[in-house]
Amino acid sequence: MMTNVKEIKKAEQVRVEGDTPTLRLFSLLEVIAEKDEFFSLQGLVEETGLPKPTLHRMLQQLETAGIIQRDGDDRHYSSGVRLRNLAEKLLLNSTTHSARHAVLAQLKAEVGESCNLTALSGGEIIYVDRVETEAPLRFYLQPGSRVPVHCSATGKLFLANMSPSQRRRLLTNAPLMQYTEKTIINVATLETELENVKLTGYAIDNEEFLPGLFCVAVLVPAINGRSNLGIAIQAPIMRLKPEQALHFLPALQRAAKALAKIEAESWPEI
Repeated sequence: MMTNVKEIKKAEQVRVEGDTPTLRLFSLLEVIAEKDEFFSLQGLVEETGLPKPTLHRMLQQLETAGIIQRDGDDRHYSSGVRLRNLAEKLLLNSTTHSARHAVLAQLKAEVGESCNLTALSGGEIIYVDRVETEAPLRFYLQPGSRVPVHCSATGKLFLANMSPSQRRRLLTNAPLMQYTEKTIINVATLETELENVKLTGYAIDNEEFLPGLFCVAVLVPAINGRSNLGIAIQAPIMRLKPEQALHFLPALQRAAKALAKIEAESWPEI
């Protein structure tokens, strides 16, 4: 007996549930947060099975509140400023902050250089946490600091793990500004660099944002979907040469696994 195609699609639909209108809006936001592309009203209708007028009203409420916004041809949506700001504040003030900070402190003690945890925010990298080295020569970048995505080690990791269309859209909306003579500002050259990053699993910033600053980074493995956390070691180029970066990888990878465990344990069992 052949299964009806409509029944298969219905079984695959994402459920938007909640006992109150507010909880149903929150459930819809969870669906939206999973997307790495613009989304449309019709796409959400097909994905959730909700009536088109109901979804249209819900999207209007979210748009009016600045939580989502219209993009491109005015028929597609993406996350809005308020939603992005909320995500950043949650990262910076997470209840797992102390545990994360302890991992960074341990890594700093092991390698002797400044270590930081970052996340992607629009076309920039935001510093979620940081532990400074005691060495007299160091670069000060406090939590909340931002670095352009194309000239950051963790930024390259995030870019390398995007779909080609999402990466193209991000780079189109965030032009490749030149900060030093080593900043990569050619898209084709950057794409070649990103292919190597995806192959090796780590990335470097070789004086591409600040003269004299070298950085090596890996992603924190994600338990659900694509990672939006990266961990990095930064040092003056006089103390850390590009050829020495591989020596730090085992320590970085151990710290990344420890952070992944913290993130996994913070997820409630549903």
